Amino acid sequence: RIHPDKGTKEAIEIARKAGRRLVIAGIIQDRDYYDCWVKPYLNKPDVEFIGSVGPDRRNEVLGNALALLHPIHFAEPFGLSVVESMACGTPVIAFNKGSMPELIAHERDGFLDSNVGEAVRAIEQIEQIDLKICRRTVEERFTSEIMVKNYIGVYQEILAQL
Repeated sequence: RIHPDKGTKEAIEIARKAGRRLVIAGIIQDRDYYDCWVKPYLNKPDVEFIGSVGPDRRNEVLGNALALLHPIHFAEPFGLSVVESMACGTPVIAFNKGSMPELIAHERDGFLDSNVGEAVRAIEQIEQIDLKICRRTVEERFTSEIMVKNYIGVYQEILAQL
């Protein structure tokens, strides 16, 4: 979604400083933010906004990307787009907030950074990430079967304490 929490402005800054093209996908949740921080860059050849995409197009966009930029500004509780990206074999460069350290192993299947400068450096190092490891992370930790099993285990632990 296009909202200050999701760091679209920072993603544009990161990509432009790294000299990379940026494709932005998502719904516009904050029109003023979009008009001020995204729309002015869309006339440039290095920033493209494709709107909301469904599963097939999402897999195509993520699967062909160098990385997913996820410079969030809030303690995101999960980060489905992060897991979707890794499922496509695409590493993630995220700000180290919320659940990101639980999803991304720094320098293994992506990078956990604190600011724009660190994220730009991560792009320069992104090719050291083995794309198969990104996919394997999802297969080992985030399939629906594994997630359900782990949730049931947590519920059982809670019930045992009552």
